[in-house]
Amino acid sequence: MTKLSVNINKIATLRNARGGDFPNVVQAAIDIQNFGSQGITIHPRPDERHIRYQDARDLKPIISTELNIEGNPIRKFIDLVLEVQPDQVTLVPDAVDAITSNAGWDTVTHQSFLKEVIDEFKRNDIRTSIFIDTDAKLIEAAAKTGADRVELYTEEFATQYAKGNKKAVIPYTESALLAHKIGLGINAGHDLSLDNILFFAQEVPFLDEVSIGHALIAESLYLGLENVINQYLYKLQLASE
Repeated sequence: MTKLSVNINKIATLRNARGGDFPNVVQAAIDIQNFGSQGITIHPRPDERHIRYQDARDLKPIISTELNIEGNPIRKFIDLVLEVQPDQVTLVPDAVDAITSNAGWDTVTHQSFLKEVIDEFKRNDIRTSIFIDTDAKLIEAAAKTGADRVELYTEEFATQYAKGNKKAVIPYTESALLAHKIGLGINAGHDLSLDNILFFAQEVPFLDEVSIGHALIAESLYLGLENVINQYLYKLQLASE
């Protein structure tokens, strides 16, 4: 069964809006794990506008599932990951002013840089994943960096699926087949939701993990956090049958 990792950035955004510590992201992570999620994802950015670097340090001791830290591997981020020692680091080429992740890596152009960064993480026994678009050349180049997994950037699928275009999943199916063939694990994330997760997980083989934040937290405003997590888990279970 594909694992569900819940991105808690939006909970931190809500906390930061009032300048206090409510909602508390550590307690939220504990609750989310107790509700059945198989992982917690955080994506600290240099301006710390939602998850802060200290949050990563505070979260590590209470993670009973898996901790995935996402981010652009600037030196400050690399040092944080090496200090915290998460189960997985996902490398994302965020521009400093990006509202959210909006592109995958060019693993051809940046192959040497990524290999150097990944070597450092792997020497510390941290699983590595590269955020990437559905381009065969880029996936093949990702394998040459030494990465353990790729995370397929799913915004285009989600946009097209909402318009009724189910064929938009085909590049993701083909990418997953290629990644698996050349020895890469497959994660996926960005704009996956209760509306599209079942179809996506049914159509994309060898899917190890989905990382879902914005939609899951927004859906929880209407349906409740525990209920929403259980619905994702149910749909992922259906997809595996």
